[in-house]
Amino acid sequence: MTTLPAFLTAHPDSILVDITGTQGSTPREAGAFMLVSPTALWGTIGGGQFEFMAIANAREMLAGTGGALTMDIPLGPEIGQCCGGRTQLRFRRLTQALKDELDERLAGEIERLPDVYLFGAGHVGRALASALAPLPLSVTVVETRQEELANLPSQTKTRLVPMPEALVKDIAAGGAVVILTHDHALDFLIAREALERTDLAYTGMIGSATKRATFARWLLREAGGERGSIERLTLPIGGYAVRDKRPEVIAAMTAAEILMALSNYRMRSSS
Repeated sequence: MTTLPAFLTAHPDSILVDITGTQGSTPREAGAFMLVSPTALWGTIGGGQFEFMAIANAREMLAGTGGALTMDIPLGPEIGQCCGGRTQLRFRRLTQALKDELDERLAGEIERLPDVYLFGAGHVGRALASALAPLPLSVTVVETRQEELANLPSQTKTRLVPMPEALVKDIAAGGAVVILTHDHALDFLIAREALERTDLAYTGMIGSATKRATFARWLLREAGGERGSIERLTLPIGGYAVRDKRPEVIAAMTAAEILMALSNYRMRSSS
């Protein structure tokens, strides 16, 4: 997907469509927005017929043939949708001040993104980085091998360090750790550091039931870990629902696990 700054540069003559209010069941929340140019779109306000109506209205404004500054759209049978709620929209032509406002908004959203640290950039690590790239997450890949940090998504941050386990303390509360290194001993060291924290939303490790049992024994006997901490470890990542060990499949299942864990953490923190 084109980044917001790139879209603004390529399509300076655009309309910002904001959701300013919602009632009942709606596909997107207040604050969601999209940009409409004569030939392109960025973002979505929920799709369906009501988004088509919004796009048509914005392009009328751009063409100077009409268009309303606001719309109040019932999401019911009259427009071929069945959400049942209502959505209020605001339409503004882009100005420099509005572009600056979007830049500030984007910067604030980026700052609030949950941290996801991937320790290891082998086959599954690269596949997982690609699966997470389009999601609202701040993804960092940590490696001890320079060559493995090539061919990652452009927005993925990277760290080349000799002792990856030392970075666990840098992860913001509510973040996620996924351990996928080439070395089981290193996996165990990283996992121990992660499980010593109780403020992470997700700690996962690639492996098997046998690896989980081996790590549990090591944690209790050699690392002095607490028995209960192993319950906070997802191992293997990706679960057993889909028995397919291709990296892309494991990555898709793990991405879903991470999103669920982050959502549950936010709900617990706000209650």
